[in-house]
Amino acid sequence: MVATDRPGIDHELTQVGTRPVRPDGVDKVTGRARFGVDVNLPRMLYGRVKRSPHAHARILNIDASRALALPGVRAVVTAKDFPAADDSVSELGESVSTARFLLENVLASDKVLYTGHAVAAVAATDPHIAEDALELIDVQYEVLPPVLDVLDAMQPGAPLLHRALRTVEMAGLFMPGTATAAEPSNVASHIRFERGDIEAGFAASDVVIEREFRTSTAHQGYIEPHNGTAFWNADGELTVWVSTQGHFGIRDQLAQILKLPLSKLHVVPMEIGGGFGGKIPVYMEPPAAIMSQQTGHPVKMLMNRKEVFEATGPTSATYIRAKIGAKRDGTILAAQAYLAFEAGAFPGSPVGAGAACAFSSYDIPNQLIDGYDVVVNKPKVQAYRAPGSPQATFATESILDEIAEQLDIDPLELRLKNASSEGTRRSDGAVFPRIGARELIEAARDTAHYRSELSGANRGRGVALGFWFNGGGESAAYATANSDGTVALTTGSVDIGGQRAALAQQFAEAMGIPYERIVSQVGDTDSVGYTRVTGGSRTTFATGWAVYEAAMELRRQLEARAAMIWECEPSAVHYSDDAVLHGPAGKEMAFAQLCAQLPHTGGMLQGRAGVAPMTVGPAFACHIVDVEVDPDTGKVTVLRYTALQDVGKAIHPSYVEGQIQGGAAQGVGMALTEEYRFDNDGRMLNPTLLDYRMPTTLDLPPIETVLVEVANPGHPYGVRGVGEVPIVPPLGAVANALASATGSRMRTLPATPERVLDALLEAKR
Repeated sequence: MVATDRPGIDHELTQVGTRPVRPDGVDKVTGRARFGVDVNLPRMLYGRVKRSPHAHARILNIDASRALALPGVRAVVTAKDFPAADDSVSELGESVSTARFLLENVLASDKVLYTGHAVAAVAATDPHIAEDALELIDVQYEVLPPVLDVLDAMQPGAPLLHRALRTVEMAGLFMPGTATAAEPSNVASHIRFERGDIEAGFAASDVVIEREFRTSTAHQGYIEPHNGTAFWNADGELTVWVSTQGHFGIRDQLAQILKLPLSKLHVVPMEIGGGFGGKIPVYMEPPAAIMSQQTGHPVKMLMNRKEVFEATGPTSATYIRAKIGAKRDGTILAAQAYLAFEAGAFPGSPVGAGAACAFSSYDIPNQLIDGYDVVVNKPKVQAYRAPGSPQATFATESILDEIAEQLDIDPLELRLKNASSEGTRRSDGAVFPRIGARELIEAARDTAHYRSELSGANRGRGVALGFWFNGGGESAAYATANSDGTVALTTGSVDIGGQRAALAQQFAEAMGIPYERIVSQVGDTDSVGYTRVTGGSRTTFATGWAVYEAAMELRRQLEARAAMIWECEPSAVHYSDDAVLHGPAGKEMAFAQLCAQLPHTGGMLQGRAGVAPMTVGPAFACHIVDVEVDPDTGKVTVLRYTALQDVGKAIHPSYVEGQIQGGAAQGVGMALTEEYRFDNDGRMLNPTLLDYRMPTTLDLPPIETVLVEVANPGHPYGVRGVGEVPIVPPLGAVANALASATGSRMRTLPATPERVLDALLEAKR
């Protein structure tokens, strides 16, 4: 572990950097933790969804009369039961959507746009009755030809998903544009990043390599399926219990779709069994709400695994054409990329983020990047851990390895020579603050793994560097001091990977009290201030800022209360970092002692903070992987894996290591086994965890982690988000290792045994 100075902290840390037990640990291992499936309310109904068997079809008629006649059925709803939606924008993590497209994805109105697209929902007194009722809802379709590939969808004359869709020229990353094309198209938007003179850069290069790459649709693979329970009370207030990464976002989406004021919406986040970006938008919550309004009963809805695969958001399948030029000494002079990302049925792929991340790990003076967001007849994609960056990085890192091979330069030395550093201008125009890309590559070069020899036939080693922006945004924290010297810490961030612990550690550090004295909890939308989603690698950074500021506010209030007790001016009292208040004439009082006096000296105290920090610390990861290929079967075995990452400051090292290992494992899955398989009619052929092949512990070696700590000067404890960048390098690293092992480069991922064998045969020919 490489440590650097911590910004703004002049004392030795006692809580940050330790490995305490997480607050929710006992509840989860004993079964007491309440997930969405555990919501059970009096008089509750059970909802199910009728889904389209076609990938593209016009809805001619929906007849629910037979379903409504079934004993036990209480309601059937379609898109016609909702208020007319407008084009107001909702934020969905690293993407945006209009309310109209959100509602169309929840329940189709005129057309179904992918197999599994919801067309109606039913509520009944028993889940089996609700299931039976689905077969009694009669839907008439006019089947239309589907378009299932991103390049096919971009061709003139391709079947159009949306007659009103025109290509928008984007104004910038995550910024909607205004200029639109005259004719309808499946290309929802185009974004361009440009700097320098790309033609001059290539002309001055001694080696120029251009290649084409493909990646497949992959799902986040969370274990807990989507669920939601809604109760629309007689007073007009709607309460929703849901598994989500951001309950305030769910509240905002419901307000837009249902045309309700925020004051009438109350969203309660349940414990969450994984998300990785996929549990941000609404799916079943709106129809559950409408059916609850119609019946006066709470309505609970759950997805099965097939529905999760077919009807929720995976990541994009992509086509990328990339070109990089370098001098003979390895200096990269120019880089160009053309990226076409599938958005699924509605606009909103992560192509903008992919375009911005493609070359940002390196200081390249001449760049031209074009990104296209393209709709196809597949499920609407959603965020998946550093969305867009793994695919774009796969292309960049593969070409860099070829350049290193042609120039006979060590792959890490080539990357170190060109690595971004403080002051480097990124692809999207932003300038890097203090970052740790160079320190990271140097640490990778010095690992025992990289310095070891890899012997044996059909074995290879690959490396790759990856970048992710990380996020900031609004967060809130409330901290109430109790008379027994404990503190109830309430934040608005859903806990997915141990955030309750990491936030309590930062609060405890700021207050100078033991971690064990903090009761850390997640508040619902009525209990704490507005907080953005747990995503974008923002939570430990941004909500960490909020708990730090809440601690500072509580310290000020405690100083004022001590001054009142001591009958002096507040300015004469100082709260020290060891949780002792110092007053005039040598007076002292420990935090716990003062808390005991609060009820009798004016009442209890609460520190509150709402922040929106902009001083985000971008993140880098460098991965090293060894593989072995069976030349007879094409099977790839991962022999050794080391993941290095600049984490800024590891608040809870165990959870940081877990995030890195999990991201690496998911990236290896995208590189080797995971993909949606569709037939020619757009039906998914592998919508089960048996046929959709995620790697398990039997498929991976222990993933070694190296935490490099280059502090983010924009955070009290130097925090950089850690959750997303570990999924970025694996695709490129595995592809480079396969090239080393076989002498043949894989430019389509995942590298399934079939594709590996094809590549080996092609190399022989």
